[in-house]
Amino acid sequence: MSRVFVAVLVAVELVITIGATWVYVSSSGRIIDDVEVPAGSTALVLGSLVDDGEPGDYVRGRLDTTVDLYRSGLVTRIINSGNGSAAAGNEPAVMRGYLEERGVPTAAIADDPLGFDTEASCRRARDVFDADRVVIITQDFHLSRAIALCSSRGVDATGVAAGCDCPTWTLARNHLRELVLARPRALLSAVAAD
Repeated sequence: MSRVFVAVLVAVELVITIGATWVYVSSSGRIIDDVEVPAGSTALVLGSLVDDGEPGDYVRGRLDTTVDLYRSGLVTRIINSGNGSAAAGNEPAVMRGYLEERGVPTAAIADDPLGFDTEASCRRARDVFDADRVVIITQDFHLSRAIALCSSRGVDATGVAAGCDCPTWTLARNHLRELVLARPRALLSAVAAD
């Protein structure tokens, strides 16, 4: 192996390790069970793929968890944050429809159509929706990074892991993507914002 290749490999491993460590430290103790959610909380529900007006597996799991928290009285306000473009199927509108069909009142739901990524969702929760404390609802592979990003944007964030009736291969792919790509990118985003 050439020295350049080894140096690049070491640098990549270092960035991955630092990103994973930052996410771990930032989210430590902040992932809670649904019964630990403080009454009257604001849920930040992160968008994901929708298809033909129906939520995909991931977002449906997030919304089902949110409905349960709303019905229990632990969540009283819901921010649906996702890509609101027509090309993406207007994630927040689909999310809203799903929640309303399950009895969540319109007044309890706010839509953020400019939550194009997790960082934007966190920043806009604070800046646009005046939410300085949120309970993030997403799957476990995504939750620690989402908490870390929200915390870096001045939002006091905890999180509840949503279930997912998802194919095993997509779960494995997303865990790998989080470790290798998303966490280092999130760290760079947080550093750039400071």
